[in-house]
Amino acid sequence: MTVFFDTNILIYAYTSDPKRDRARDALADGGVISAQVLNEFTSVLRRKYAKTWQEIEIAIGDARDRFEEIVPLTVKTHSSALSLARDHGFSFYDALIVAAAIEAKCEVLFSEDMQHGRVIGGLTIVNPFR
Repeated sequence: MTVFFDTNILIYAYTSDPKRDRARDALADGGVISAQVLNEFTSVLRRKYAKTWQEIEIAIGDARDRFEEIVPLTVKTHSSALSLARDHGFSFYDALIVAAAIEAKCEVLFSEDMQHGRVIGGLTIVNPFR
């Protein structure tokens, strides 16, 4: 089973959030993320957690080493996300995550922010904190 991780799982794993241990457990077997996840991760660590650029660079380096695949954000991903947002009611940025997971042929998307159990294009959304 190939798992794609939404940004919130990374955030919990790299901060002192109470969900940290469960997030790290979810990440233990590896999986796939996208360049968008790295972008959002960087933004949240800087804006919300006031991490230094050096701390962010270390966290990003660790994340890059942890994942077997980091899916690029392409025009095709963007186009697919527009359709997913329109047809399934996702926010555009959530649709980008779903589109990247589908393009990477993942079976599961770990996310706390989307509807647990929902299946789209063979991808099942799972909230690992339930």
